[in-house]
Amino acid sequence: MNVIETGIEGLVIIEPKVFGDERGYFFESFNEREFTEKVGPVHFVQDNESKSRYGVVRGLHFQKGEFAQAKLVRVVRGAVLDVAVDLREGSPTYGRWHAEELTGENHRMMFIPRGFAHGFSVLSEEVLFQYKCDNLYCPSSEGAIAWNDPTLAIDWRIPKSEVILSEKDKHHPFLYEQ
Repeated sequence: MNVIETGIEGLVIIEPKVFGDERGYFFESFNEREFTEKVGPVHFVQDNESKSRYGVVRGLHFQKGEFAQAKLVRVVRGAVLDVAVDLREGSPTYGRWHAEELTGENHRMMFIPRGFAHGFSVLSEEVLFQYKCDNLYCPSSEGAIAWNDPTLAIDWRIPKSEVILSEKDKHHPFLYEQ
């Protein structure tokens, strides 16, 4: 696997080695030994999958305190703009974000360390999105930032009039209100 730095410590893009021929393709989506050598130690305890349609924006979500989560995210089918925002107190890149287009075709993954908010917008007609977490989900430790926070000014690459949000995601505070 190839690891690409993003300019935010710990937040990396992973390009797996894809072996393809006339039958299709094969790649390792996760290898603990290689991941530890190239990115760092992590022990994933939960896998999640979501299916969404064009225009859906999920996020920006995070877990607080002892229930903070690191995530390894990828797209199986379709395309998203995946976004991670550094919320680590004292970090020189606090409040900075990185966006990466993840697709079922490019097989890229993003590793998001603990202390980040995460979200994505669906750029294709439909997307199948998977992520591994290193901590179990705890509803009472959930936090979020408004997807349209003006200080972040994230271009989700979807016209605002076409953005589809959950009822919960319509009411998150801005970063400065955290």
